[in-house]
Amino acid sequence: MSELKKGLIVSCQAEEGSPFNSPEFIAAFAKAAELGGAVAVRVRDPGNVAAVREVVNLPVIGLTKGYYSTGTVLITPTVDDVIKLVKSGADIVAVDATRRLRPNGVSGAEFVRFIKSKIEIPVMADISDVDEALTAVDVGADFVSTTLSGYTEESADANGLPDLDLVRNISSRVRTPVIAEGRIWTPEQAKAAIELGAYAVCVGTAITRPVDIVHKFAFSLSIGISSHQQK
Repeated sequence: MSELKKGLIVSCQAEEGSPFNSPEFIAAFAKAAELGGAVAVRVRDPGNVAAVREVVNLPVIGLTKGYYSTGTVLITPTVDDVIKLVKSGADIVAVDATRRLRPNGVSGAEFVRFIKSKIEIPVMADISDVDEALTAVDVGADFVSTTLSGYTEESADANGLPDLDLVRNISSRVRTPVIAEGRIWTPEQAKAAIELGAYAVCVGTAITRPVDIVHKFAFSLSIGISSHQQK
């Protein structure tokens, strides 16, 4: 996967209730990403992976989403999910590799180890801190991604900014490719991640979630109008 080096991965996903939450729209997002120069796409659910596989020649990072008992998102919960993603055409499978226990009592690291021993597929370990990254590398992860920084109890997101310190700290300690992901909103932040050692950068919301993008602009304008009216 050397084609990912210093490139942009675009996460092409849509939440429940989004007008873009259907395979044809996800595939269109992926094609637009390819035309814009992305080196790979990250796609949720086998049906979407299959639709994207039909229209792009980029590596597809596949995942599914479930939930922990606390209600927080669990990325690619089961072995069956991994198998379905592979059959749908995923080139890489992303999995939750945090220390949190899955509903079946298996930790993220144990899950990565099992997948690597049973299924012929590169694994991207989504982690939230340095220790999880090091453990994921030890059990055979092919990539580590900072996807879950700020989304676990131990890594609470305090400022809404990308965790570039985590990118730097992991990159300085492992030879496994590190993917910077999470709260990256600008090209400048993406470039900074590469300069700090990221192998590639993954951007989602800032590119492929129009509702969130519109809300960001609208909220900023409403704050500006409110401030002006108070003067």
